[in-house]
Amino acid sequence: MSSTPLATLKNITAFRGERKVLEGFNLTLKADESVAILGPNGCGKSTLLKLLTREIYHVQKPDSELLIKGQEHINLMQLREWIGVVSQDLQEFYTPYTKGRDVVASGLFGAIGVHSHLTLDDAQQQRVDEVIEALNLDYLRDTMFQRLSTGQQRRLLLARALIHKPSTLIFDEPTNSLDLQASFELVAIMRELVQQGTNLLIATHHVQEIVPEIERIIFMKAGQIIADGSKADLLTAENLSELYGIKLKLMMQDGFYQVYPG
Repeated sequence: MSSTPLATLKNITAFRGERKVLEGFNLTLKADESVAILGPNGCGKSTLLKLLTREIYHVQKPDSELLIKGQEHINLMQLREWIGVVSQDLQEFYTPYTKGRDVVASGLFGAIGVHSHLTLDDAQQQRVDEVIEALNLDYLRDTMFQRLSTGQQRRLLLARALIHKPSTLIFDEPTNSLDLQASFELVAIMRELVQQGTNLLIATHHVQEIVPEIERIIFMKAGQIIADGSKADLLTAENLSELYGIKLKLMMQDGFYQVYPG
């Protein structure tokens, strides 16, 4: 068990374009835990994740600090060994003609697709083959991105995220735009990953995406954390109704939660 947190954020201010999303934001994420961040659209969940993956940077202030594994300045290749990411935003960046194997291989370079100046050595090609086979994606190896279902595209992005064997995987709205079959298949894979020792950090507004193995829940609203605690304490109909501003009912079965109109 590592005593150094995965991430430490102190008095963070962050913008998306000209809009201030986070201000005076504080959070510590342990290195050996899985966490679900719940909150309505626009509450700052995705901004927080992009800060962790260095897609965006916070406003530098004397009293602010953002550390990943205790470090302020991170080599991006090292970061990919710590954190992998799966998101719809990333999915939309890929060109229609990118082949499945190149989606996976692009994770080696932190690129969007594999271009002519990026070549794989034998070890890298072997790693690509291992991840493709582990997720049963061999049949998509030579298929262009535009011909794949959204679920197939998402699974290729998961393979891409796993290419460096990261200790933590970030999922931003993991089942967004997926049909039921693809959603349930992805959730099953997420469960397998956390059972095998990979930590998950999920940002969502759907409680059904919270796999039973996740114990810590964070509520975000209007750019602030309004609650942080155990799943048993926070996932109640009363708390969720307050978070989303609508009367809700909650049911739990087999470790999964579902909400209904109140």
